[in-house]
Amino acid sequence: MFATPTAKTDPFFILASGSPRRRELLSGAGYIFSCVSPAVDESCRPGELPGAYVQRLAAAKSAAGYEAGGRILPSLGADTVVVLDGRILGKPRDHDDAVAMLSALSGRVHQVLTGIALTVGIGSTAVDCVTTSVQFRFLTTAEIEAYWLTGEPRDKAGAYGIQGQGGSLVAQTDGSYTNVVGLPMMETAMMLASYGIFPSASLMGMLF
Repeated sequence: MFATPTAKTDPFFILASGSPRRRELLSGAGYIFSCVSPAVDESCRPGELPGAYVQRLAAAKSAAGYEAGGRILPSLGADTVVVLDGRILGKPRDHDDAVAMLSALSGRVHQVLTGIALTVGIGSTAVDCVTTSVQFRFLTTAEIEAYWLTGEPRDKAGAYGIQGQGGSLVAQTDGSYTNVVGLPMMETAMMLASYGIFPSASLMGMLF
């Protein structure tokens, strides 16, 4: 089903994402992969629920990555959103938008949803969705402004990054921490393993 790697540097799958955080998580877990950043329309459809939205986008990204890779290697796609009271919070447009998001999240529990999808053939895509609840502590206006000045909120869904300075805004999490970073590693590893894709050390151990 899959192309057999001819050297230790050959990619075992394609990551259809430009996210440095997803690359770091997968590399840290020992996976070998190549990256593409497919152009996918991320507009939310009328009445579309957050879970359906992230799964649809993850599947579209993984399918686009599979095509970009010449239909040779499996392709992993993912999409993460922050949801508060059923409303999707994307990346902030500007300072005021970020302040509004962080003020709304202050002292509240919100959900982070990530859709993951693995395309292994034409019309053959496995899809899953993982949800983590995140409790923010109460934030002062000064703290929100200081966090904005770090530059971190600008390209983050919900205007914060839990793996960076935004971690100090979080009181507790319920569920996968790596899901909040951008890729639920346990579920991703299980999905990859179900199609015979393992971290390089494990694969080398099985081959030798």
